[in-house]
Amino acid sequence: MTAQAPHPPIDTSKPHSARVYDALLGGKDNYPVDQQVAELLPAEAKIGARQQRAFMNRATAWLTSEGVTQFLDIGTGIPTTPNLHQVAQEIHPSARVVYCDNDPIVLRHAEALLISRPEGVTDYVHADVREPAIILDAARETLDFDRPIALSLLGLLHLLSDAEDPIGIVRTFTNAMAPGSYVALSHGASDVNEEIAQQSENEYKKGGIQLALRTREEFSRFFEGLEITAPGLVKAPEWFNGTPAPTQEYSGIYVAVARVP
Repeated sequence: MTAQAPHPPIDTSKPHSARVYDALLGGKDNYPVDQQVAELLPAEAKIGARQQRAFMNRATAWLTSEGVTQFLDIGTGIPTTPNLHQVAQEIHPSARVVYCDNDPIVLRHAEALLISRPEGVTDYVHADVREPAIILDAARETLDFDRPIALSLLGLLHLLSDAEDPIGIVRTFTNAMAPGSYVALSHGASDVNEEIAQQSENEYKKGGIQLALRTREEFSRFFEGLEITAPGLVKAPEWFNGTPAPTQEYSGIYVAVARVP
């Protein structure tokens, strides 16, 4: 893993989305300011965090089984076993994974925990998704962009306002990727339960974190020009690997995996 130095300072006076997510998952790598936000969120937020993590595991396993051996995971969050490289390298030990996040605490944990198998490679980029050119330049040191790559942006797009052009950001990444690459995206829904969505937005806002939940139709626009794979754009528990797994569990998270033609 490439060393990133010097380490940027960790601001414990303000909540950060990665640490709030860690708190929702029951992790210990967060601070009181993060815990306060997590505790005020509706119970469905904790369910969504778990569903999103499970989707990452299933999607990564499916992508690796499809022959993808390179991954770019942006918005990594604080490491939680199994991590993406562990899922991928269990199937293909020489898989190469680049992680990226903008929280300094993720950087510190990544250096200690996101360690590749000897046959493969992991690297970590401390950068912000709003600067895709910086991420792409760093990722090219580890990944071969002339071959298929799987890009994952999970639990991140709903932290970007329309003014920040999240669709354009995704397009910058996909335009740099070879045909046959894949994109795995998740997004918080504004149209599944409007009351829960509004409560989540309000509580995040109190903590200084802007949440931009979107409808299913709005989320579908991120996939324009891409080929959505089965089972399509669905709620997180409905995305399966092989055998359909119908569920009645509540979910306010939309997900999909799409191929770059």
